[in-house]
Amino acid sequence: MPAITRESLMTLEAYSRKRNQFRAEVLEHKKNRVVHVGEHVTLIFEDELTMRYQVQEMLRVEKTFEEEGIQDELDAYNPLIPDGSNFKATMMIEYATAEERARALARLRNIEDHMFVEVEGQARAFAIADEDLERSNDEKTSAVHFLRFELSAPMQAALKSGAQMKIGCDHPEYLAQVNQLAPETLASLVKDLA
Repeated sequence: MPAITRESLMTLEAYSRKRNQFRAEVLEHKKNRVVHVGEHVTLIFEDELTMRYQVQEMLRVEKTFEEEGIQDELDAYNPLIPDGSNFKATMMIEYATAEERARALARLRNIEDHMFVEVEGQARAFAIADEDLERSNDEKTSAVHFLRFELSAPMQAALKSGAQMKIGCDHPEYLAQVNQLAPETLASLVKDLA
């Protein structure tokens, strides 16, 4: 799968002119890539377009135009683009109040390791979480994690042939799953597979 290159990015000036249109395009694209697992966990399945938007936004906010700064952003976000045999997702744990969230994050330590995808007729593929740095400790987990779901060749073939896929969590303190993805969500995710 393609990585974002320095040459493929818009300059700050060009991005400023096209930002509203590009943002609308990305938000529309993301609608089919968001999966709510239970009431408090949201997965946003990333791809080249969502990461391109993140890079452009970070460069804009930080007013970065120097090569080293641009490369730092590319190095941070390119690993979040699926590479043809996996899905990559940003996982957010969301609660209404800070107090409720703090209690939940203490109770949900290591939840990121309990997230899974299950292709119809195949074994579950559990997330490989936070490959850049550890986001859980002995006291709590983080509210944000980065997940990779590595899919075997039979899983990929099944999805390309129209199999359904479940997404869930088997953490003892947070048992939840989505048994059937919307057709447009499944179709969008299948495009991530080479």
